[in-house]
Amino acid sequence: MELGVGMFGDNHYNEKGEPLSAGDRLRELLEEIKLMDEVGIDFFGIGEHHRPDYAVSVPEIVLAAAASVTKRIKLGSAVSVLSSSDPVKLYQSFATVDQISNGRAELMAGRGSFIESFPLYGYNLNDYNSLFDEKLELLLKINRENPITWKGKLRAALQDQQVLPRAFNDKLNIWVAVGGTPESVVRAARLGLPVMFAIIGGNPAQFQPLFKYYKELYEHHGHNVADFKVGVHMHSFFGEDSKQTADEYFPVYSAQMTRVGRSRGWPPFSRQQYDFGRSAEGAYIIGDVNESVDKILHMHEMFGLSRFSAHMDVGGPSHASLMKSIEIFGTKIAPKIREALKK
Repeated sequence: MELGVGMFGDNHYNEKGEPLSAGDRLRELLEEIKLMDEVGIDFFGIGEHHRPDYAVSVPEIVLAAAASVTKRIKLGSAVSVLSSSDPVKLYQSFATVDQISNGRAELMAGRGSFIESFPLYGYNLNDYNSLFDEKLELLLKINRENPITWKGKLRAALQDQQVLPRAFNDKLNIWVAVGGTPESVVRAARLGLPVMFAIIGGNPAQFQPLFKYYKELYEHHGHNVADFKVGVHMHSFFGEDSKQTADEYFPVYSAQMTRVGRSRGWPPFSRQQYDFGRSAEGAYIIGDVNESVDKILHMHEMFGLSRFSAHMDVGGPSHASLMKSIEIFGTKIAPKIREALKK
């Protein structure tokens, strides 16, 4: 099982509740990715957002910068909002990162958890489902063929057109991120794509039927089981002492969850929700080394994971605390998990 970190580039906030400089956060982010590489974390993923809460709207630019300061770690999006992107441009951008990094780039396509990119880039939300289906079809065709001939309904056709540059080995690693709908699982299984499930609330055990359904459909469509890959993306934060880590992180985490929830008509995020999330039945992995190891191994046992992604910067915790969390993940948690999985 690969162990990685996912981030959205959450901005820090001042005492007035205003987001601080995106530039400062981006420079911190590069230091954090460099440390991930140094402590042996397997992959890093960065999200795409178009809101004041987040510093990253174009993941591939951050990944290109990260490629120049890292040597081993895989670098990908988490996610690229495919529905409001042009698949040709998106492939070219990630193929460029793949060339810069000697084949370490990945593209994770998804619908995204917000809709700001649709009006921003001139897309109609009435085409929400059709856009994703058509653009995923085109992206995968570009990844398989060059030159390409293609015709759809929502984008200009391509006739014997070259898409350059090509990925490092002429094939880009493409994942699909899903939030838990059966339709998304059916699509990914039919296409034979690896899936990252975002489990950011409730009881993770509730996702077991979807994991089972995905694997059954993957095999049903005749894909090679040796290529089957599945992962989870879960809110995580690591420290030396469980209670201290949880107490110090709660104000930062709850403030962001309340900000996001306010735009969706949700009540303020409570300590009771947070404590349930940290419990054995919850979806958060926030605490010390041993309890984090136990919970990640439990997720692996429950789902048969190929990947675990720790979403580590919800709410914009301080750079120092993020660096400490990354160090603990790479030097203390990851070795214990890898040793346990050898047995």
